[in-house]
Amino acid sequence: MFKKISVENIKELRNKTGAGMTDCKKALEASDGQIDIAIEALRKKGLASADKKSSRITAEGLIESYIHAGSRIGVLIEINCETDFVSRQPKFHQLAKDIAMQIAACQSVAYVFISDIPDNIVTYEYSLELQKEDLVDKPSNIRDKIANGRLNKRLKELSLMDQNFIKNMEITIEELVKQHIALWGENIKIRRFERFLLGEGLEVKTNNFRDEVSNMIQNK
Repeated sequence: MFKKISVENIKELRNKTGAGMTDCKKALEASDGQIDIAIEALRKKGLASADKKSSRITAEGLIESYIHAGSRIGVLIEINCETDFVSRQPKFHQLAKDIAMQIAACQSVAYVFISDIPDNIVTYEYSLELQKEDLVDKPSNIRDKIANGRLNKRLKELSLMDQNFIKNMEITIEELVKQHIALWGENIKIRRFERFLLGEGLEVKTNNFRDEVSNMIQNK
């Protein structure tokens, strides 16, 4: 028997997905009122529609910052969209803040996409994998296969879009962005980011206290 869809069910689904009321109602009707199935259906639909918008120009957006507790790690991120209407939306600002926080939490992330990683870095990482002790005595074809698998895993560690979203580990950052593309119906792109670590690059003075006192006495 078909389950009656209430306004409360539709609102609950809308709050969880950000999808429109009509789309939520249709998804619930198709899933016989099962929220989890409806969420999955909307997510798949959103990802499909987002892919069609990925080539559209993004000339608006904002620069967002995130400073971690203790003020020892900070991140600046530029995220772009198509219109200033979307760039002013609180949810767009929250998206930028969430991604900046993700970058602060993932210290190995250095690029937005795997395709952004320079060839020399890819070659270097591959050579490191080939030199590992557990691969030395294996046949070349097996060694190459294992090394390539490990390389792909390493490249994903360096890529922001391949990270699992820290607030919802069931989706990646790429999927998170695509959900918001589906929400507003326009393209969204993470253009660049910069991570700041307190004291990074500074030479720390290591003279011990005894040497310092000795130098002071000699200079009197």
